Amino acid sequence: MVTLEKLNKTYDGAAGPVAALRDVSLALATGDFVAVQGPSGCGKTTLLLTCGGLLSPDSGRVALLGRDLYGLAASPRAQFVAETIGFVFQQFHLIPYLDVLDNVLVPTLAVRSAEARARAKSLLTRLGLAERAGHRPGELSTGERQRVALARALLNQPKLLLADEPTGNLDPDSAEPVLAALAQFAQDGGAVLLVTHEERAASHARRRLRMREGQIVG
Repeated sequence: MVTLEKLNKTYDGAAGPVAALRDVSLALATGDFVAVQGPSGCGKTTLLLTCGGLLSPDSGRVALLGRDLYGLAASPRAQFVAETIGFVFQQFHLIPYLDVLDNVLVPTLAVRSAEARARAKSLLTRLGLAERAGHRPGELSTGERQRVALARALLNQPKLLLADEPTGNLDPDSAEPVLAALAQFAQDGGAVLLVTHEERAASHARRRLRMREGQIVG
C-alpha cells in the first residue's frame, strides 16, 4: 500500500543543518499496523508528515497505492491525500463551536450529504459516542475528544491512518479504546502507521520499529 524509498530531509537549525530523515525506507501492506518508536527529535513526526503528503522530502520517493505522491502537483496531491489518508494527532484539533457530529463531518462540510451524515453517526456509535453527538468539545473528556478526532479521520473511509502520539494526552483507560480502534482498522483491511514514544501504545502494533537520529535502527 505504501512504500517509502530512501527518504532524506534536513532542516536548518540554529547550530547548523539537522538531518531529520537519513535514507529511510519502509513499506506497509494492507492489514499492517506499524509503530515507530524513538525519543523526541529522532524524526518520527517528520517521517509521518512526509508519508502523508504534507512535507516534501529533500530526496527519495513516497508511493501510495502505486502513485508517486510527490510526483503529483499540489492540488491533485491534496485531493488524493484527502481521499486515501486519515490523520490523528496528539492535539485533537476540534472546532470548539461545532458539536461532535459536525466536527466529525468537517471533511465533508463543503458538500453535505445524507450518506456522510449517516456514516458519521455510525462511527460515533461504534466509538461509544452516540450520546455525545450534540455536545461541544469543551463538554467532553480528553479520551472522548480523541475518539471524535478518530471518527473524523475515518469519515472518508481512508486506506491509511497516520497517528502521531494519539494517546500522548490520555490516561491508560482513555487510551485503550483509541488503540483498539486503530488495531481494528488494520484488521479490517486498512494500514496504520503510528509514531509514539510510549511502550503501551506501541504494544498494540503488529510490527515495531525504532528510530534514532533520523534513521530506523531496529
